[in-house]
Amino acid sequence: MPDLSIESGFDGPVIGVDEAGRGPWAGPVTIAAAWLDQDAVAGFPPGLDDSKKMTAASRAAFHGILTQLPHHHVVLSVPVEVIDRDGILKATLAGMVRAAELLAKRLSEAGIGEAAQILIDGNQMPPLARPAQTVVKGDSRSLSIAAASVIAKHERDRIMQRLAGENPGYGWERNMGYGTAAHREALDRLGVTRHHRRSFAPIRRLLCDGTETPSSKG
Repeated sequence: MPDLSIESGFDGPVIGVDEAGRGPWAGPVTIAAAWLDQDAVAGFPPGLDDSKKMTAASRAAFHGILTQLPHHHVVLSVPVEVIDRDGILKATLAGMVRAAELLAKRLSEAGIGEAAQILIDGNQMPPLARPAQTVVKGDSRSLSIAAASVIAKHERDRIMQRLAGENPGYGWERNMGYGTAAHREALDRLGVTRHHRRSFAPIRRLLCDGTETPSSKG
């Protein structure tokens, strides 16, 4: 289970950063930055973990706890247009920089202190101007990254559920835009929407075959 052992090695606020949705064929990539202090963590119920290991109900419960804390988080989504323009990796790393900088500024302005370290989940380092480190499997090791992963995952799932209502038939309320067999079948039947990532090879191949909905053109 993640804990604050990495964070405890720094004198000052430590920010955890994680993303949700790098791999899906549709929808944005959502990025969250989170800061936790000892007093807040002491009052948490057990169960905060890598968001992929948690149930939707548990994620929703912790999302409510984490987002009620003042100055403790930032969440943002990078739209499909930016993903297709810049590529998924560059778009994600730029979003991580933005989220981390926004939260660091918020902590400073609130008098909590200057960010001592930024912990990035994974092994890809964003171009941050602040002290930072990557943490492989960070959402299973760092409680701050785990908190960010829960916020990002919950927020992105809500976005995909809304988009599913606006674009019925693709099953986004279940597959969250990932390339499942049912999603691929829906693409063959219904075509590519404006929410699909045209820079991703499976979608690009479909577009070359002329599989595009009328509303997604232009």
